[in-house]
Amino acid sequence: MYGTMKVAIGGPLKLAFRPWVEGLSNIPAEGPAILASNHLSFSDSFFLPAVLDRKVTFIAKAEYFTTPGVKGRLTAAFFKGMGQLPVDRSGARGAGEAAIRSGIEVLERGELFGIYPEGTRSPDGRLYRGKPGGLARVALATGAPVIPVAMIDTEKIQPPGQVVPKLMRPGIRIGRPLDFSRYQGMEHDRFVLRAVTDEVMYEIMKLSGQEYVDMYATAMKRQLTEAAKAEKEAEKAARAALARAEKEAEKERAEKLKAAMDQAESERAQKARAQNERPEEERPEAERTEHDRSGSDRSGRARSEQRRSEP
Repeated sequence: MYGTMKVAIGGPLKLAFRPWVEGLSNIPAEGPAILASNHLSFSDSFFLPAVLDRKVTFIAKAEYFTTPGVKGRLTAAFFKGMGQLPVDRSGARGAGEAAIRSGIEVLERGELFGIYPEGTRSPDGRLYRGKPGGLARVALATGAPVIPVAMIDTEKIQPPGQVVPKLMRPGIRIGRPLDFSRYQGMEHDRFVLRAVTDEVMYEIMKLSGQEYVDMYATAMKRQLTEAAKAEKEAEKAARAALARAEKEAEKERAEKLKAAMDQAESERAQKARAQNERPEEERPEAERTEHDRSGSDRSGRARSEQRRSEP
């Protein structure tokens, strides 16, 4: 099934993206070996096997194999066909032990075992500190050589959130095998595990040209997630504060408008009262003339009414 999937997937991958490869001769024609690679993209586990003549087995999270439904079954079949082994990552220690056992079994069969010492994909394209529990323990327990591998530009093909891959040429640099037989039987010494892991990461850094960050990628992802959460909360608080400020400003404008209208009405009322209370001689001539005319008209009408009522 691996051969069929490799032809079905690897052939089109090489045809469409034309990945360039350096150091292919460092992969042994037979016998066990560990391929320790940086991890930039989901596609790393497909591009590397596509350019190799031998089967290489990677480990993958168990969710890829246990998702229900038609899509889940197709995904499981795809990963099994590509030589991926499921590992339950629900418990960190249990997941590590399962990965180590899987790696040892693959190497004992004389096959190639692929592993990402960073433990997860790089969140920003930089190279992060390798985890000593898996790579070093498998290497020391089996005596298999470790071959450093650098994936180049695979993260640019399909960044997170991008549905359609970008057609471009990724690269793969394969370094010379590293021999750690001098540490044979010391797989439980944490200082030895750290030294082995750091040596491999240094070789990957030289091959990839990546900036090295002396912290775990998982820790950086947590920091980025927390920072994004804090930024989102700050933006939410800022929007709420702005809404409150706008509401207060609108309320203040309404109160000022009402006060101005009340003041204008009060001034009009005062002016009207003042005009009504002024003596006759202080009123403007036009107002007095109108007043006199109105009085004359009323007197005339009264006399007319009186004459009509007389016999």
